[in-house]
Formats: sequence, structure tokens, C-alpha cells
Amino acid sequence: MSVAEGKIKRKKYVGLQKRKAVSGYLFISPFIIGFLAFQVKPFIQSLWMSFNDVQVGSGNFTLVFNGLANYRFAFRVDPEYTRMLVEQFTRLVVYSLGIMVFSFFVALILNQKFAGRALVRAIFFLPVIMASGVILGLETDNQLMANMQAMVEETTSNVSITDTIQTVLRTAGVGVRAFEWVFELIDNIYDVAIASGIQIIIFLSGLQTIPSSMYEAADIEGCTAWESLWKITFPMVSNIFLVNWFYTIIDFSMRTDNEVIEKIQEVMIIQLKYGQASAMAWIYFLLVLVFVGITSLLISRGVYYYD
Repeated sequence: MSVAEGKIKRKKYVGLQKRKAVSGYLFISPFIIGFLAFQVKPFIQSLWMSFNDVQVGSGNFTLVFNGLANYRFAFRVDPEYTRMLVEQFTRLVVYSLGIMVFSFFVALILNQKFAGRALVRAIFFLPVIMASGVILGLETDNQLMANMQAMVEETTSNVSITDTIQTVLRTAGVGVRAFEWVFELIDNIYDVAIASGIQIIIFLSGLQTIPSSMYEAADIEGCTAWESLWKITFPMVSNIFLVNWFYTIIDFSMRTDNEVIEKIQEVMIIQLKYGQASAMAWIYFLLVLVFVGITSLLISRGVYYYD
């Protein structure tokens, strides 16, 4: 290949990358415009309020600068906030790992060829629809579903296999805390499944980009299905793990049953301590940001990038 042909190919490649970049920015431009127009000002105001004592009056409020007093209150004075942070981040790690493992292996199953595959894929995507605001509220307040749950508990005489195994392991003193997390995941498999819809779709789209010729070559070389999983499938979709990890962490951090967010809302709405609530919110936000940064750095080291 001549030098001139090489330059032409490089120019075409650079032009393609620029077009992809422009398409990406156009795709996220509604979010950027909305963030700049509606969220930047409240974002800065909440940060400033975290360093002030907010005194609410009739129709207005006054900010009195008090430095780090609100942050010291959150960590040293409030008896619940630090404990809630530790418990929330423990649940965050356990549930996020559970969601990632569950969604990956479900995507592997849905990627196989079998009768009724489209129907099964639609069923697994239903939790995403059910997680929408109105339907989730109907599900939460549905008296019929509550009665059905009570009926199931009565017919099973409140016998739980996981509780029985957990009692045996606790009596034997075998990894009590670790097994409690595992059994908590098993007992809440419905929550794990309902939070895995988007991740399953993303994993499935990544699996479908793997050329079938790679598996055919592996079969010819005598690779087993287990070896193909770790030598072909896992490396080829490793970049998808990073994307799903971002989504899972952020989605779990914003759940409605988040005790930390409930605590912040209680301090802000009931106690009317806006400065302390802002400090608690910023502590939680920064901790989540640091957690995402550290874990993403660790995951990115194992990501396999290919052209």
C-alpha cells in the first residue's frame, strides 16, 4: 500500500470518528440542554446551602454561613445517618453484583435459539415496564396482590427453605454475614429481576454482536462451552459490563426504598433543616461518585477493547 493510499484511509477513519462523535453529542444534547437550563442553578444552590444555616421565614428564607457545621452534624451528631450510609453501601455492593450476574446469565439464555424466544424476551422485559411510576404504584398499593401474597404465606405455613438453611449455617458458625447477604438476595429475587430488565437488553445486544465464526472456530479447536464462555463471550462483552455497572449503581442509588434518601427527605420536609439536608445529600452524592469512580477504574482494567 502506498503512502498516498495510507493517508486517504487515515482521513476516512478520522472523518468516520468525527461523524460518530457528532452523532453521540446530538443524541445526548437534550439532556445537556435540560441540565444547563433547569438543574445547574439548583445544583449550585444546594451546595451553597450545605455550608449555611437556612432560616425559614414567612415567604422567604435567610442563609447564615456556618462553614462545615452541617457536615459535622451529619457525621458526629445525627445518630442514624452514618449507620444508614454503611448499610446502604453494603446493600449497594451486594445487590449490584447480584443484578449484574443475574442479568448476564439471563441474557446468555435468551441469546440461545429455542422456540418462543421472542415471547420469553418480552416477558423478561416486562419488569422494565412494571417499574414505571404509575404501574409500580398500582403494584405497591394493589390490595388483590396483597391478599394473594397473604394466601401464599398461609398455604406454605410460613415455611422458608432459605430461613431453614440460614438457621443451620448460623448455628454452625459458617460465614454467617456473607450467607445472610446471599440469602437476602435469594429472598428478594423479585426485586433483583425487576431491576435487571435494562441490563438484560444491553447484555443481549452485546452478545448478538459476537461473530458466530468465533464460536465455530473454537468448536473446531475442541473448546468446551465453558471455555468458550470465558475465552470468547466474556472478553467480547467486557465493555458492556462497565456500561451496565454505571447504570446499576445509579439506578440502585435512586431507589424509592433508599433509607438515606428517606432520611434526607425527613430532615428537609419534616424538620425543615434545609442546610443539614443539603449536606447529607452532598455527602451521599460524593460517596456514590467516588464509589463509581473506584469500581469503574478496577473494572476498566479487565475490559477487552477490539476494533
